[in-house]
Amino acid sequence: MLYDVRLTLTYDYDAPVHGGRHHIRVAPTTVPGVQRVIASSLSFSPKPHRLTSFVDFFGNTVSDVTFVEPHEKLEVRLTARVQVDDLGQPADLSASLDQLGLEVARYWSVEADSPQHFLAASPRVQIVPDITEYAENETAGAETVLAKAMALCLAIHKDFEYDPKATDVETKPAEAFNLKKGVCQDFAHVMIAGLRGMGIPAGYVSGFLRTIPPAGQARLEGADAMHAWVRVWCGTHTGWVEFDPTNAMIAGGDHISIGHGRDYADISPIVGVLRTHGSHETRQSVDVIKVE
Repeated sequence: MLYDVRLTLTYDYDAPVHGGRHHIRVAPTTVPGVQRVIASSLSFSPKPHRLTSFVDFFGNTVSDVTFVEPHEKLEVRLTARVQVDDLGQPADLSASLDQLGLEVARYWSVEADSPQHFLAASPRVQIVPDITEYAENETAGAETVLAKAMALCLAIHKDFEYDPKATDVETKPAEAFNLKKGVCQDFAHVMIAGLRGMGIPAGYVSGFLRTIPPAGQARLEGADAMHAWVRVWCGTHTGWVEFDPTNAMIAGGDHISIGHGRDYADISPIVGVLRTHGSHETRQSVDVIKVE
C-alpha cells in the first residue's frame, strides 16, 4: 500500500527560547522487505542556524538542528511518501521459550538487530516482578514465543484502558501497570517489560497509524496519530515480528515505521536542550493518506 504522510509538531513557549539544539526522529525509514521510503522532506519554522543528519546505532534517521535566534514557537513539518507491504500473520515457526534461550546464547553479534540488546532493562523499561508474573500467567498456555507474544498482546488490550489523561511521557511501566490505564507508549513499555522478564527479546517501535473513520463519516484532517508498538525476536528462523497491543494485532499494512530502539528514549520524536524559563505546550497533527 502507498501512503502520503504529513506531520506537524508545534511547540508554543511561554517565553522566548534560544540556544536550542535538538535531535529529531520523525522521518520514516526503509525496512527491507517491509517498507520503502520513496520521498521524505523535513522543514522547520523558524529556520535553524544549522541542520545536519545522521543515522543512529539502531538505523534511525536523526536530524540534528541548532537554533541561535530567540523564538516563541517551533514547528517541525514532515512530508513523506511510503510504500508498505502488508505481509499478514507469519507462519509460527518460532522457538519454544527454552529453545529461545539457547538460540540467544548462540547469537554471537552486537549488530543493531541483535537480540542481545533487547533482553535487559533499558532507560525507560525496568524488569518488574509483578509485570513478569502477569506475563507468565497470561501466556502459560502458549507453546511458542510468537504465541506467547500474541497472548500477552491480547491480554494487555483486554485488561488495560486507553486513557490519555492517566499517564504522561515520563510514566514508568510499573505505574501504568498498576493503573491498568495509559496510551500506546505505556502499553508497549508494559509488554516489553513482561516479555523481557520471561527472557524474550523485545523492543519499541515508533511510527504512524492510519485510522479509518466510521462508515458514513468523513475522514478528519489531522486525525491520524503517531503510534508505538512492540517488536519481538521470535528465534533464529522467525526473526523479528511486530505486535500492536493497543489494537490487539500484529502490525500490518496500516503501520508505518519511523524507527525502533530499546524503548521510547531511543526513538523519541524530539530531544535536546534550550535556554528559556517557563513551560511550553505541544500539539501534533498527523495525516496518513492512502494513495489510490
